[in-house]
Amino acid sequence: MRQHILLPTDFSDNAMTAIQYTLKLYANEPCTFYFLHAWSFTNKTSRTYITSNFIDLKKEEAKQHLIDLKNNIETESTNPEHKFETVYSTEPLLNTIENTIKEFKISLVVMGTKGATGAKEFIFGSNTVNIINKIRLCPVLIIPDGYDFVKPEQIAFPTDFNRFYGDELDLLLQLTQLYNSKIRVLHINVKDNLTEKQNYNLAMLKAYLEDCPSCVDWKPNFGTKEQTITEFITEHDINILAMINYEHSFIENFLKEPVIQKIGFHTIIPFLVIPEFK
Repeated sequence: MRQHILLPTDFSDNAMTAIQYTLKLYANEPCTFYFLHAWSFTNKTSRTYITSNFIDLKKEEAKQHLIDLKNNIETESTNPEHKFETVYSTEPLLNTIENTIKEFKISLVVMGTKGATGAKEFIFGSNTVNIINKIRLCPVLIIPDGYDFVKPEQIAFPTDFNRFYGDELDLLLQLTQLYNSKIRVLHINVKDNLTEKQNYNLAMLKAYLEDCPSCVDWKPNFGTKEQTITEFITEHDINILAMINYEHSFIENFLKEPVIQKIGFHTIIPFLVIPEFK
């Protein structure tokens, strides 16, 4: 099945890191990649008076830069099943992403931590969160600054078992099929025993994952969830962290933790945020 993948770029190194990671992740799969640039004016010159001609020139420069990026990647591509397109807009980034997802039936958005968001690092409360929380039409994959591609052999999926999961996990299962990855379901024990609802959702999740390598890891609730997950990533050599973003979800709970509000959640590996299907 052909994937349609959106790659927002501001032509920064971080955006290029995300692009290169994605090309390697789907190196052997039929894909159409859409390089998106939402142009906005920032006065980086000493000009105090900006003419319309100057603005038009900057727009054309950005448009040409986008075309050059696409042409360069296309030239380097070795997979005949890889196709490349450009999307240029002067509308706000979020609106442009949403419209592009709808128009081209995008299955995944991939962004660098600084890239198109302008965030200095991946911190909850930053512009990155705005993208994650408002893009509900398809999953968003966040690539850390300077991250080199690593075959995703281990994927962590933290959950509190408070919700039934179904089609939301399709992209996750597709990734496991590409690399025979193992999904490590992580549950941080807030209470000693699961509720009846949690036990049911755990059983259903196990059934949903029965055709791919998986396991359930239980961790005591010491410290913050951010610390527990970071330690889990290191301990098990996790290559991708995946979470489902729904109302009252794990991600929402992160925002309430004082440590997150103070220092943010610093992802050290690619972070896949899957929206709730309604």
